[in-house]
Amino acid sequence: MTSIPEPTAGVRGLHHVTAIAGDPQRNLDFYAGVLGLRLVKRTVNFDDPQTYHFYFGDDVGAPGSLMTFFPWPGSRGGRPGAGQASVTSFAILPGAVGFWIARLLRHGVRFEGPSRRRGSGTVLEFRDPDGLMLELVADPAAESRGAWDGAPGIAAEHAIHGLHAVTLWVERWDETERVLLEILGFRGTHEQGTTRRYAVGDGGPGTFVDLRAVGGFAVGAEGAGTVHHVAFAVSDEAAELAVRARVAAGGMEPTAVVDRQYFRSVYFREPGGVLFELATAGPGFTVDEPVERLGDRLALPPQSEPHRATLEASLPPVHLPSRGDVAEMFGGG
Repeated sequence: MTSIPEPTAGVRGLHHVTAIAGDPQRNLDFYAGVLGLRLVKRTVNFDDPQTYHFYFGDDVGAPGSLMTFFPWPGSRGGRPGAGQASVTSFAILPGAVGFWIARLLRHGVRFEGPSRRRGSGTVLEFRDPDGLMLELVADPAAESRGAWDGAPGIAAEHAIHGLHAVTLWVERWDETERVLLEILGFRGTHEQGTTRRYAVGDGGPGTFVDLRAVGGFAVGAEGAGTVHHVAFAVSDEAAELAVRARVAAGGMEPTAVVDRQYFRSVYFREPGGVLFELATAGPGFTVDEPVERLGDRLALPPQSEPHRATLEASLPPVHLPSRGDVAEMFGGG
């Protein structure tokens, strides 16, 4: 095997997590309504423009704040298992835990906790309407990460401060761990039971990957309520190409650089079966909308713009949820 270049240019943390949903309006109601994330981009799946692609994040959609979805109405539910990113964790401030307990209760969202976890502080575990496993993790360092303070009913001190961690389920640790340590530049921090934690960069929220060995579990099945891929942030295309070279030298098959308009992407599947992406920090979500209007309208890539009328007629109508919409859908007040 070709020797792997030293990771002089590596990943900076998580960029986004992309999952599969069912009903698009229900997805909007939950993530923009209940969780209070900003819809920073309402666009289409560039590879399947008959499908929406929603991006939720902080005020500007900064790397590390983003949870994105392909909502396919009527899609079958997936099955979590080996070879998947199974749990997505969001960061909150420690003083916001009580608020989120009350908010989840008010909106009829079942949860477990609060519990304490080594290296993570207080944790609330719950699922979205499609069954995707989520967590809110209290971390004082979350204050250094951006947030969206424009959600009705959620004060700035209670807002979600982007991603905290993602948990990968794999049959065994060794090969996936090698990719994290030797190719992507992560470092091990601690181990608890069948889970090992890795961090990169400053080791704050949005830089963690938890690796859980689930030998004996069935292989995960893609569908609504499962993660499609995990994207890691790189500073620019030069850094991306450097990491891509290490991926290829490590025996994997990365794609060419793909223009996603808001960032440049390279995809590869690591040996444990999880689909990874390398995504650049820019150019960002204001290339086609001003920051104050992010997510207001359907944004289309240049290749789809000539078909706008057809796409707008074929995509299900959606609207950003009001407080009343959320209360009605999730049983809260």
